[in-house]
Amino acid sequence: MPGGRVPGSMGGQNMNVGHFYGKVVNSKTGRGIDGASLQLLGMRMDTVKKQRTEYTVKAGISAANGDFSFDGLPVMGTYTLRVSTIGFKLLEQKVSFNLKMPTPGQEGGAQAMIGMIDKDLGNIKLEEDVASLGTVTVTTTARLFEMGVDRKVFNVDKNLTSQGQTAVEVMKSIPSLSVDIEGNVTMRNAAPQLFVDGRPTTLTMDQIPADLIEKVELITNPSASFDASGGNAGILNIVLKKNRKSGYNGGVRAGVDSRGKVNVGGDLNLRQNKVNFFLNALYNQRKSKSWNTNDRTNLIVPPSRILQEGTGISDGYFAFVRGGMDYFIDNRNTVSIAANFNRCKFGNESDQFIDSIVNSMPKSQNVVDQNSESIFRNVGSQLSFKHNFAKNGHEWTADGNYNSSKNDNTNFINTRTFSNTPRLVRQQSLGGGNSRNIVIQTDYKNPITENQKIEFGARTSIRDFENNNLQAFYSDSAQKYLVSQNISSRYKFTDNIYAGYATYSFKIKDWSYQLGLRGESSNYGGDLTKEVKGRDTVENFVVKFPISLFPSAFITYKLSDKEDIQLNYSRRINRPNFFQLMPFIDYSDPQNISVGNAGLKPEFTNSLEISYNNSYKRNANFLASAFFKHNTNLITRYQYLDRNPDTAGFYSTYDSVIFNTYLNANNSFTYGLEL
Repeated sequence: MPGGRVPGSMGGQNMNVGHFYGKVVNSKTGRGIDGASLQLLGMRMDTVKKQRTEYTVKAGISAANGDFSFDGLPVMGTYTLRVSTIGFKLLEQKVSFNLKMPTPGQEGGAQAMIGMIDKDLGNIKLEEDVASLGTVTVTTTARLFEMGVDRKVFNVDKNLTSQGQTAVEVMKSIPSLSVDIEGNVTMRNAAPQLFVDGRPTTLTMDQIPADLIEKVELITNPSASFDASGGNAGILNIVLKKNRKSGYNGGVRAGVDSRGKVNVGGDLNLRQNKVNFFLNALYNQRKSKSWNTNDRTNLIVPPSRILQEGTGISDGYFAFVRGGMDYFIDNRNTVSIAANFNRCKFGNESDQFIDSIVNSMPKSQNVVDQNSESIFRNVGSQLSFKHNFAKNGHEWTADGNYNSSKNDNTNFINTRTFSNTPRLVRQQSLGGGNSRNIVIQTDYKNPITENQKIEFGARTSIRDFENNNLQAFYSDSAQKYLVSQNISSRYKFTDNIYAGYATYSFKIKDWSYQLGLRGESSNYGGDLTKEVKGRDTVENFVVKFPISLFPSAFITYKLSDKEDIQLNYSRRINRPNFFQLMPFIDYSDPQNISVGNAGLKPEFTNSLEISYNNSYKRNANFLASAFFKHNTNLITRYQYLDRNPDTAGFYSTYDSVIFNTYLNANNSFTYGLEL
């Protein structure tokens, strides 16, 4: 049998993962041609004749609309595509996958190059010459770090240390991110806006399984194509895995941690003809212990000092199920639907020892025992459509996202006070609420030429939120818990955001540019319900923000094949969140009373950043970034002394207490250097 090296062999190993597809059309009418014969021809060495001979790699006929598809192709070598049918001239053209390593700093890097082996050959116009196809750059292994135009990409799929954990553990291994002992993630000393698969989510970091994360994108200075909110720290985008291999495949995993808590999970994927189906499930038990110390001095008359020390244990689980499917209508149109369900349940036990000192003299000692239970449920869904035009990179997408969350919290607090008049106060704190988030978005991308690209789109976001906060104290005379209306409330609000954007990218020699402009307007309306003398009273809050413009600019200069430098600027907005806006009093911790401010205005940020990247050797690079930010209407924490809302005197006989809230300061400057 003739042998020798065939297209696709590399070091003796065939890489049969290539995919060519396109459409055969009439060059005059542009209509698809049904039943056209297609052959994909390759060359190999015939050991008998001692010469290279032509052979058929794949063959087929076009569909009724002219579509054709060849998959399972070797990605090395050059092919000849031969198309013929009755009434049209025979057409032959060269097509190939030309493998080479991605250049340092190339946008998307390895991850994007792997996706380019799905090559759209465009409209094959019979009776006309066809321009030769551009080359494709492919690599078989994704790098750990990649530098994009407006983001830093960390591929964490192969990070074994995160298996069986949550997204919090993944973030601990990524530079530029900080994770505190309670699992709070910050980027440049501020909490980033969390995205999943490029869209905002109501999930939190500890509710996302690490096993399902493919990569993490740090977007420190987002362009105009992104939501303008989150001005302090940018966007943290978590990209989840979605397998599109042909046939059936999947996996099962299990583990146990140092505290004897188990985790199990599994993945299933089916790719058959026009349907790609995927399903992921995970169950994870968690147990954690904590220790805390709080030393606070109140500089009022008379001065006082509060010392708090405590320990806590949290024990529970979270379960996560995600599934969906892609339906390939034809080579250029795809409809996708996905949904996820998440449920968490945790119990917490903690002890607090509190010493109160006034005028340097001990006034009282408190021992606080807390026992709480929290239940969280989230349902999310996404419906999207994508149309690829004949030109590579020319596409239109539209999608709708819906997220619904519900939480219930029950907290029993027993406080023993040792002073001149010892007493026991038993408090029950009941909290809960729900939220709904709807996002509708459409985007259009068109690479006008090899060095020019335009992109524009529109977005609408609607968020509904409702929260219940009931504080009850045990009455010995009534032998039951009685709700204290002074420190209980119900609050709900609706937040709407409307946006549109446009960007223009172009390249001149070693210089690359991206200019963008985004416009956004929003309005916020809320209702606070409280019971006064047996009747419900409602306070209304309405805040409207007129349209604001948010420009962005990115300039990259390629110093060499391994070095590049980037300068970027953007204007951003940071709208107050619902905890900062909700004007009800949170009395669950009497030593740290907090209340929102419904009159908060959004803060605006002008952000400037310069970065230098040097890929000095394979799989290693040095990245340096310097940034500067100027904020106006800065949302900041504020403390003030006011009347004690606990007029019933369950907790305290003081007529005034310290409140923690938020207000708009004038401005601030932030700058830093990251290596």
